[in-house]
Amino acid sequence: MKPLRMLYVEDNAELRDIFQEMLEADKREVVACATAEEALVLWNASNFDVLVSDISLPGMSGTDLARRVLAVHPESWVVLCSGYTYGDALRTLGPRVRALPKPFELDDLDRLMDEIQTSHDAAP
Repeated sequence: MKPLRMLYVEDNAELRDIFQEMLEADKREVVACATAEEALVLWNASNFDVLVSDISLPGMSGTDLARRVLAVHPESWVVLCSGYTYGDALRTLGPRVRALPKPFELDDLDRLMDEIQTSHDAAP
């Protein structure tokens, strides 16, 4: 099983710390940052498998960040977190984009990460 490298973007420092702890597990490496602009720099400088981002960020939104990442790396997974409903909007971003509605349970997060890990492990 290959480690899953994740970049987590959340502007609220307290939520960022809590959610980062929730994401970290065996075979998951998590790097966290506060802005989409910082995330783009980190994404381009490293080899991440998954982008997990809040939608409402200062400056560039999480959705715009996802579009920019997927334009260059369409094989990447993206998880967008928000209290808003998405409807069909996620389908336009690509087949590896998922929503994690806030508030969510730890079981919901684990199921989603297991889905992504399974796909990651099956990749050549």
